Amino acid sequence: MDVITFNLNNPGRERAARQLAYLAARPEPVLVLTETASSAGCDFLAGAFKEAGYDVVFPLPERGERGVMIVSRLAIQPGPAAVSYLPHRAVSVTVATDEGPLDVIGLYVPSRDVTEAKKARKRTFLEACYTGLPAGAGRQAVVIGDFNILEPEHIPRYRFFQPFEYGFYDWFGQVGYRDAFRALHREAAEYSWVGRTGDGYRYDHAHVSEDLVTAVRGCSYVHEVRVGTSRLTDHSALSLSLSLRPEQVLRVTDPVRVTGTLPALF
Repeated sequence: MDVITFNLNNPGRERAARQLAYLAARPEPVLVLTETASSAGCDFLAGAFKEAGYDVVFPLPERGERGVMIVSRLAIQPGPAAVSYLPHRAVSVTVATDEGPLDVIGLYVPSRDVTEAKKARKRTFLEACYTGLPAGAGRQAVVIGDFNILEPEHIPRYRFFQPFEYGFYDWFGQVGYRDAFRALHREAAEYSWVGRTGDGYRYDHAHVSEDLVTAVRGCSYVHEVRVGTSRLTDHSALSLSLSLRPEQVLRVTDPVRVTGTLPALF
């Protein structure tokens, strides 16, 4: 039972076709795609996966906004998240496994700049998450995506991040979640986004409920999508592997064949 989060970076139609070819070949049955938009590229991806038989949840963001799309080769039901502010940025589904229901919550936290308006927007969204995301205690749940925050012990430490941002990371531990990457890699310094000056940031996260910590088999960043010749996106992906067996696997076809296009990845 594997999940990957991949920041689409709101692709144009040509890059979306290359992303489709890459994502369709990934082994993870559940794809959490962040930085979506109501755009030709994202509509193309959602339509191709749907036509190929995948379950797709893609609440369309309003014009100028960004959100989350969940694509699954497993049958999915509506999940428990109910974030009242910018709800298209917190999308959740539930899948059946041999150990009971598993909630998968895809999150795309707003970025910000130095303006008070952008700070307030991010703060309001995080506050809505405190009441709209389910606590981890007593359930099997994964919260995964581009959080646009850093862990308080992040190396290097950047002075422009504020206490309310670090507080969101700490909140997960307070309500029954663990950072899956840190559970396996306590000292590793890996970054999912790198700025123009070469500064690295671990923005993309996967937090699992306490009941799932012993089921975490792997959690690793996939840098190939960000570096090298493919340049599919500006974020590294993050893959999470759990020792659960999914119960309702869909019969799907190749979404690339469905579209009738075979894009070159390089």
